[in-house]
Amino acid sequence: MKLLGLWLAVASLLLAFEYGLKPQKVDEGIYCYFGKPEVMNKENNGNMVNSCFVDMGKEWLVIDSGPTYLYAKEAYAQISRIKALPVKHVINTHVHDDHWLGNAYYKELGATILGSAAFEEISPDEATRMQNRISAQAYALTTPVLPNEYVVMQKKISLGDEAIVLKLAAGSAHTGGDLFVYLPSRKALFAGDLVFNDRIPSLRDGDISGWISILEDIKSMDLNVIVGGHGVRTDKQAPDFTLAYLKEMKKGIKEVLARGGDLSDAVRSLRMSAYESSKFYDEAHSANINAAFQMLEWE
Repeated sequence: MKLLGLWLAVASLLLAFEYGLKPQKVDEGIYCYFGKPEVMNKENNGNMVNSCFVDMGKEWLVIDSGPTYLYAKEAYAQISRIKALPVKHVINTHVHDDHWLGNAYYKELGATILGSAAFEEISPDEATRMQNRISAQAYALTTPVLPNEYVVMQKKISLGDEAIVLKLAAGSAHTGGDLFVYLPSRKALFAGDLVFNDRIPSLRDGDISGWISILEDIKSMDLNVIVGGHGVRTDKQAPDFTLAYLKEMKKGIKEVLARGGDLSDAVRSLRMSAYESSKFYDEAHSANINAAFQMLEWE
């Protein structure tokens, strides 16, 4: 009887909760759900990240499954109204949980889930950030499901008549295992959190020099569409905000180090006023200086 009561309670939660997701057309056959430029909380319930679907003819390719099981389920239901295709492949661009906790839903559909070997360092038994910060109602049925296929350096797969290139960023950038997804025939690239718009990027797990290097590589590619992990801009200038921010920070810290300054000097002098009105400036900017200073101090 107690078990029946538990299942009824879970069913009630599932019936009551919806994100209200609406896919946005980015290009022919490419649709994305664009998250809010906010920290994950019990109001947005993790809807602060981008998740994309690409029509490969006989299946939808999913790039980043989103923050929860229910998010993924709703995202697939909505995209199926545009075209009823199965999901057979899901790509996780990196290990931050807002991008891959929807994997559990796609595992139920039998999809192959690909990601970098950095996922091997995650313990599925540990509580996730999402679990700690959003409502239990939104997190219902979410379990950490890691990729079942790892990408080392580069991997090419063919879906239908199209080649897809999965490339691991060399060294550390936003994290120690960033994948970007390149569709040559469409001149489209899905960069995950290598590209931020509408908000300040976070350096907490990354390396400023490696990040700048990979963004410069992306800028050199012949692309029409670049989709980041946060923000709505998807044209070839999409990386410019992140790249300019990181380059200005690196230059400023190098100048502080050259004159013998310390971390407190860097924090005080690098206000970077052009970015003060950007989302997450108060939450992330000083922490980014702290992280970048420690990296550059030993270069």
